[in-house]
Amino acid sequence: MKLNCANILLFVALSVLACAVTLTAVAQTDGGPLAYPKAKTVEQVDDYHGTKVADPYRWLEDTNSAETHDWVEAENKVTFSYLDQIPYRGAIRDRLLKLWNYERFTVPEQQGGRYFYQHNDGLQNQNVLLVAESLNAEPRVLLDPNTLSSDGTVALVGSALSDDGKLMAYGTATSGSDWTEWHVRDVDTSKDLPDVIKWVKFSGASWTKDNKGFYYSRYDEPKQDTMLRDTVYFQKLYYHRLGTAQSEDKLVYDRPDNKELGFSGGVTDDGHYLVISVWQGTSPKNRLYYKDLTQPDSPVVKLLDDFDAQYQFIDNDGPVFLIQTDQGAPRGRLISIDTRHPERTSWKTIVAQGADKLESASVVNNLLLLGYLKDARTEVRAHDLTGKLLRTVVLPGIGTASGFGGKRKDKETFYSFTSFT
Repeated sequence: MKLNCANILLFVALSVLACAVTLTAVAQTDGGPLAYPKAKTVEQVDDYHGTKVADPYRWLEDTNSAETHDWVEAENKVTFSYLDQIPYRGAIRDRLLKLWNYERFTVPEQQGGRYFYQHNDGLQNQNVLLVAESLNAEPRVLLDPNTLSSDGTVALVGSALSDDGKLMAYGTATSGSDWTEWHVRDVDTSKDLPDVIKWVKFSGASWTKDNKGFYYSRYDEPKQDTMLRDTVYFQKLYYHRLGTAQSEDKLVYDRPDNKELGFSGGVTDDGHYLVISVWQGTSPKNRLYYKDLTQPDSPVVKLLDDFDAQYQFIDNDGPVFLIQTDQGAPRGRLISIDTRHPERTSWKTIVAQGADKLESASVVNNLLLLGYLKDARTEVRAHDLTGKLLRTVVLPGIGTASGFGGKRKDKETFYSFTSFT
């Protein structure tokens, strides 16, 4: 975790809350134990290769049953009757509200000449997405996720803008579920198109350069009664064309031989390739595949398939891919791979591993912008495309910076900065 003022103040506030709870708990113990609702037990024994394991509370795994609902309600009644007696809760809440009540913005993203960013007036549960026709224009609301449900249980979990800045695909999740549903919004009207994409987990969206559709990953439709607790396997990468039903989406890639693989597809800035990052579980290692979008029905090519390191596609010069990796460099380096000669002996190092950890890389205005973690602070360095160091970006002070994204043709980039004071 990166420390800053908010982290420290939150830690102090929570420490005070912990002390208050402890003192109240002592007082409660002196007055007698809490009366918890009794949970029934059942005769449930599982046999794991000859070892019998009792599971008397198996019935509680049925989250939709009336019995489970009643038991949770009884537990909550005990919990909140106890918490409501803590005299310090109101003061701590008021202090935290004061600390968090300040206006904030996210780093702008430019697409099609428009600028997109998020804004929070201070205490909104979710940031509001805004769009402006220029840097000096008055922004307007594109999407306010706080209005997606009356009880605030629907959250915005991702978005992707078309290259012309006229359409936005966005995903929503309900009640904290990993299942997301994707929609498409017209930026001019702030109205949704009829397109709806379901059964998505752990996936974003990436538009084709003709702005007619996007790539995304999804699972097969789950069983309705157990969808919130079943383990899902066999993710598949699809292409959705606007104005068509999801049932017509084209399957781009799947792996029926390995149920645990997941896929993240991204279209290169020149529109030539679909680059597929293949992941497995929570491992930081990944595989990297690609598909030539200029050739109809071209195969998916396994460029890096050893699952031996982390490989992040950054940009490309035609068939030559620029990749950030920790292969042979635990602190990170930049390499180029010519897809026509992908053997490791032909790899070229563009920026070698240094003393500091490489955390981010982007290509903006034909410059490499590399973000490093140096002595617990951010340092951003500008290199030319051959890897030659040109200068270190002057930041407002010692602290944490993020952003510096964009495309090779962009003449500007944006970043946020937080100091330690």
